[in-house]
Amino acid sequence: MTTTAAQPPGPAVLQLSRSVAQLTADLVDIESVSGDEARIADAVEAAVRRYGSLSVRRLGNVVVVRTELGRPERVVLAGHLDTVPIADNLPSRLAGGRLHGCGTSDMKSGVALQLRVLDLIGTAALEPAVDLTWLFYDCEEVESARNGLNRVAAEHPELLRADLAILLEPTNGTVEGGCQGTMRARLSIAGRRAHSARSWLGSNAIHSAAPLLQRLADYRAREVEVEGLSYREGLNAVFIEGGVAGNVVPDRCLVTVNYRFAPDRSEAEAEQHLRSVFSGFELTVLDSAPAARPGLDRPLVRRAVQALGGEVAAKLGWTDVARFSALGIPALNFSPGDPNLAHRADESVELAQLERCERLLVGFLEHSSGAGTN
Repeated sequence: MTTTAAQPPGPAVLQLSRSVAQLTADLVDIESVSGDEARIADAVEAAVRRYGSLSVRRLGNVVVVRTELGRPERVVLAGHLDTVPIADNLPSRLAGGRLHGCGTSDMKSGVALQLRVLDLIGTAALEPAVDLTWLFYDCEEVESARNGLNRVAAEHPELLRADLAILLEPTNGTVEGGCQGTMRARLSIAGRRAHSARSWLGSNAIHSAAPLLQRLADYRAREVEVEGLSYREGLNAVFIEGGVAGNVVPDRCLVTVNYRFAPDRSEAEAEQHLRSVFSGFELTVLDSAPAARPGLDRPLVRRAVQALGGEVAAKLGWTDVARFSALGIPALNFSPGDPNLAHRADESVELAQLERCERLLVGFLEHSSGAGTN
């Protein structure tokens, strides 16, 4: 396989019949930093509209594709089109059995996998046992308000209705169930200003933060089993702010903490836990996203796990599976790519892993069967 130089400005063309590795390279070479996904969304839309058997809908820079085969169950394959800013890592290049470049792992290899499955079904090379919805969306790598999946869930939830969602986030080719919730909160410590030469006339807010920081140092995070999966929580200070001038005793100190909580807790319970840990301190929740249970009690989910390798681990982190969970749809994370390489200048994906994941996903869609509602 050879890769090409990054495609110049203008319409980009995708040939979905190419191998998953070649298709990954083609997608990587269409620069699509968050907020600038129009060109890649145009290319995806143009490519999928060639298949007359599929219904296609464009919502901004979100492309939704559906089969209407009358199957008893429906599976969503979801992937985001955007990447973090490039780091001198375009165009893609092939070396040592790996494809290198921005988005190779997170998550254009997953999008390539979506498109390969779509091509197989669109050309009748694959007869799926379930109906499929493909969701290609924008702005996953930035604030939640801009997230394309978030917009579809809020404005067109009927397009996401399914019995299972598979999010093509990088998992090293293994299944990861559910996800942790995340909450950021700010703790405020008050003091009294004074000249540093006469510090006894004031109260140093930074010094007064010492008990709070000690609570964090002494904190022992839970390790919780949910549906047989082990989720390890975390509570950490991520910012500390304070100080007025080099000769002033500060009258305010702010400590921002991030709490990653297991899916046995709701956002309200997570906030209650934080207020208990930091009782006596002023606490303001800045932002929050819910955890997602893995849904391993659902027959279709169990079949998916078995077909996609037979092993499942807890997702230690937050992903968009939580948006599906909030709609009552069980969701799994599964895709090629090492999440530890995501967002790095040396981001890459192993070619053999691409081929294995395609084989497993196609096998699941061919053989999955059962009863459900779509």
